[in-house]
Amino acid sequence: MSTLYDIAAPAKLNLFLHIVGRRADGYHLLQSVFALIDWSDTLHVERRADGRITREDLGDPLPADDLILRAARALQRLAAPEQGAHIAVRKCIPAQAGMGGGSSDAASTLLALNRIWGLKLPLADLIRIGLSLGADVPFFLGGRNAWVEGIGESIRPVDLKVRRYLVVKPPQGLQTAAIFSHPALKRDSDAATIESFAADPLGFGRNDLEPVARMLCPGVSQAIEWLEANGLRGRMTGSGSAVFAPADAVRDLAGLPEGFQQRWCRGLECHPLAGWASSDELPVVGASR
Repeated sequence: MSTLYDIAAPAKLNLFLHIVGRRADGYHLLQSVFALIDWSDTLHVERRADGRITREDLGDPLPADDLILRAARALQRLAAPEQGAHIAVRKCIPAQAGMGGGSSDAASTLLALNRIWGLKLPLADLIRIGLSLGADVPFFLGGRNAWVEGIGESIRPVDLKVRRYLVVKPPQGLQTAAIFSHPALKRDSDAATIESFAADPLGFGRNDLEPVARMLCPGVSQAIEWLEANGLRGRMTGSGSAVFAPADAVRDLAGLPEGFQQRWCRGLECHPLAGWASSDELPVVGASR
């Protein structure tokens, strides 16, 4: 196998996100449920024989040293110093949206290169590499909707009902570091349980990052207010600036502020690349109401 085409890198939504503490090294401890959706970037990966790692942007240009290249180089250093790859990427997931686009690209890159280079590394090895790249990468490698804790390294699959979501992205983005370093951020939420989430998956909890995000980015409030005006309860995902609302059916909504993106998305039962690396799967927890 020398080329893999149309490799999906799907986005995620945080159905809730609580900050329950902070480690001595400054990393925040969270609890969240990550839900995969069908808004995806697309990668094409071709093996190179010269050991070089190159990237081609098929849409808007990416940063020169993005997570795709960092993931490829990390795997190459560990297991395939003689291997190379050319990676073409078509970005569709908005940047600085809290939807995990860069982390998802990194995870799909690791899974694709593990296959195209014939490494046959188990999922646990890829997750160790992924965590060194970013806290969300292990989730995308895991391949299932999940209850996530710690700094992102504790992942327990959950069974979510497949739903539609309306996702709205303001024209402004948000820097994750600016929110996590803000003095007004709530960092002491009580610990939650999977059982309490499962009793009300759509109404449970909140996003502890949202109040600070609203202070830094008025578009977050505008998006939530627009959803509420259309009878939908909105919540920010991740560190924003995108917000989302579950909806029973796709319908036309009017009055979206100028410059805002909206997209109807469908939840995924599992990642399109689930099973590309061998693993000892954890039991799935039911939360499908």
